[in-house]
Amino acid sequence: MSKQNQYIPSYLDAENPGPWGIFLEQVDRVAPYLGEFSEWVGTLKYPERSLIVDIPVRLDDGTIAHFEGYRVQHSLNCGPGKGGVRYHQDVTLSEVMALSAWMSVKTAVVGLPYGGAKGGIRFNPRDYSKAEVERITRRYINEISSVIGVDKDIPGPDVNTNAQTMGWMMDTYSMNAGQDCPGIVTGKPIAIGGSLGRVEATGRGVFIVGVAAARDAGIDLNGARVCIQGFGNVGSTAARLFCELGAKVIAVQDHTGSVYNSDGLPISALIEYVNEHGGVAGKPNVEEITNDEFWALETEILIPAALEGQITKDNAHNIRARIIVEGANGPTTPEADDILTNNGVVIVPDVLANAGGVTVSYFEWVQNRASFYWSEEEINQRLETIMDNAYTAVSATAAEHKVTLRTAAFITACTRILKVREVRGLYP
Repeated sequence: MSKQNQYIPSYLDAENPGPWGIFLEQVDRVAPYLGEFSEWVGTLKYPERSLIVDIPVRLDDGTIAHFEGYRVQHSLNCGPGKGGVRYHQDVTLSEVMALSAWMSVKTAVVGLPYGGAKGGIRFNPRDYSKAEVERITRRYINEISSVIGVDKDIPGPDVNTNAQTMGWMMDTYSMNAGQDCPGIVTGKPIAIGGSLGRVEATGRGVFIVGVAAARDAGIDLNGARVCIQGFGNVGSTAARLFCELGAKVIAVQDHTGSVYNSDGLPISALIEYVNEHGGVAGKPNVEEITNDEFWALETEILIPAALEGQITKDNAHNIRARIIVEGANGPTTPEADDILTNNGVVIVPDVLANAGGVTVSYFEWVQNRASFYWSEEEINQRLETIMDNAYTAVSATAAEHKVTLRTAAFITACTRILKVREVRGLYP
C-alpha cells in the first residue's frame, strides 16, 4: 500500500479514491514546507465528520423515491464550516470530501474565520419538477439539521443550486428552530437577507486575481485573448468583466458544445442566448468547434469554470494558454498540473481564484448577524481588497519558496489552519 493510500478512509476505494485522492496528493506536496507545523499534517487528511443521509420524498405521481445526500465537515478549527450544496447525478462522497477540504484551504487562504464543509445530493434536478426539487431540498436540510447551524456550519449554493434553493433551506431550518434564522445559509434572495453582489462574487473574484496575475506576467489585457469553459454565473461574469477591460473572449465551452470567434464573441448576446436556450450550442453567427479544439486554442488567459477534473494528462499537453485561472473547484489534476508547470503555464489555483464567492458569503453572514446591510459598491470594494491582498501574499510565498502559486496557496492556508490546531491542542 502506498503512503498516500494510508490516509484513504475505509469507506472509500483505496485503489481509486477519486477527488479525495487528488486533495491528499496536494497535501503531500505541501508538507515539506510546513516546518514546525508538519507534525499536525494528519489533521488535514481526515475530515472531522462525514454524514450520509437517506432522503425519502413522495414525487408528483404519488410514488416514493429515495435520494442519497451528503454533508462533510473537513475542518472546524478556524471557525464554523462553510461550503455549498450541489445537486448532481454524479455526486460522490469522495467528491464532497475533497470539496470540503478545498473549502478549508480556500477560507484560510483569504483569511476568513471559517472552516471547510460541503454538501450534495445525488440526483439531476432537471429531471424533476420544481415542487419535487423543493421537497427534496427541505427533507435534505431536515436530515442534516443536527450538524449545521449559524455558528456550526453554514451551507450555500453550488452546482445546480441557487438563491431559491437557499430560501427553501433557510425556511425549513427556521421552521424547525421556531425562529427566523437568516444566517443559516448564504446566497439567499435579497428579500430574506441575501447580500448584494453575491451572484457575481465568484466570477468577479476570478476576474480580480486574473488581472493581478496578468499584471505580474506583463500581459496587456487590452486585446488579450480569453477562453472560458463553463458559462454559468462564474464564467459569464468573468467574461463580461474581462471584456469591459478591453480583453476579448474568443471561445466558450459548456455542456452543450464549444463556440469560437477569433475577433471576440458577443458576450452580452451569448449570455442572453444561454439564458434562453440552456447552452452555447446553436448560437447564430459564431463558429462551432470541437471540445478538443477548444483546449488547443492559443490564448493569454484560460478560465476553467465548470466541474472538477477537466484538465488532465490527456489534454494538458495541448493547452497553449499563458495563464490559467481556475474558476471551478479542482479542474486540474496533479499530473496535468506538472505538465502545465513544465510548459511554463502559470496557474492561479481554485482555492484562491474562486474564493470571491465564499468571501461575499462571509459578508452576507456578517450582515445577517448584525442586521445591517451594505451597498453593492461597498461589497465589491471589500471583495477587491481581500482578493488582491490574498493574491499578493500567495505570490510572495511562491517567490520566497520558488514554488507554484498552488503550492504557495496551500503553504499559506495549511500553515494558518495547523497553527490554530497547535494553539488549540487536542481534547481531551
